[in-house]
Amino acid sequence: SVFAFMTVYPLVWLFLNSFKTTTEFRTNMMGLPIEWTLDNYISSWRIGTFDKLIGNSILYTLGSTAGITFFSLLTGFAFAKIKSKATGFIYGSFIIGILLTIQSLMVPLFLEVTAIDRGIGNILRSLGLIGSGEFRLFHNTRFGVLIIYIGSALPVGIYMCTEYIRGIPGAIIEAAQIDGAGYFRIFGSVIVGMSKPIAMTLSILNIPLLWNEFALINILVSETSLKSLPLGIYKFSGGLSSDYGKQFAALVIGMLPMLLFYIAFRRQITAGVSMGALKE
Repeated sequence: SVFAFMTVYPLVWLFLNSFKTTTEFRTNMMGLPIEWTLDNYISSWRIGTFDKLIGNSILYTLGSTAGITFFSLLTGFAFAKIKSKATGFIYGSFIIGILLTIQSLMVPLFLEVTAIDRGIGNILRSLGLIGSGEFRLFHNTRFGVLIIYIGSALPVGIYMCTEYIRGIPGAIIEAAQIDGAGYFRIFGSVIVGMSKPIAMTLSILNIPLLWNEFALINILVSETSLKSLPLGIYKFSGGLSSDYGKQFAALVIGMLPMLLFYIAFRRQITAGVSMGALKE
């Protein structure tokens, strides 16, 4: 009960204070609002362009989750069921990625992304395909955010899918091969269908992480039109250091999508985690 109180109380406090003006907050920090007002939410939504921020976050989260799940299943199938001399070495190389933290890769990643954009831009200019403007492929592009997000989550996804697919009986694969199915057909008609539990688990793990991700997108994106919700809230709150009501309203707006996600899909979340952990 103490842990529940420590978890819930700050959220309730934040929610209540989001309806107060800054003046009232300074004089009535712990009590209920004297006059309930939605002005903070209206102003925050308008000034912070939260409609665009939420749209970007939905694109980044769902697009990356789909890519992570697909490539993890495809690569996991190759590692688990397609035997070759190089499989073990390549699989081990992917797993090493689990040991690396995002923080340790941020500076090299930023330098690599800018160098790739600059190099490709120089080649295209020398061929006369683009003008003298800045070429962007990864830095300050939605494509770049999606690719980096997918790549950063693949080591864990590949490990989970490989270990899961190893548990699928080899006789099923052999029966499909006898019927004349190739590897891609086996993957699409057999592996994908039998791997729904791990796909659900992988999606459930990644959606909250990607929605709340801040470190990577902070170095990849500087244009306002490309920012995600966490990055937008950070920049928005920084410009309103003394307007607590609008800051609290912005934080509540930022929490609502994930709260609604858990409420809407709580049964699927519970079933996905249970099925992924205990595969028959």
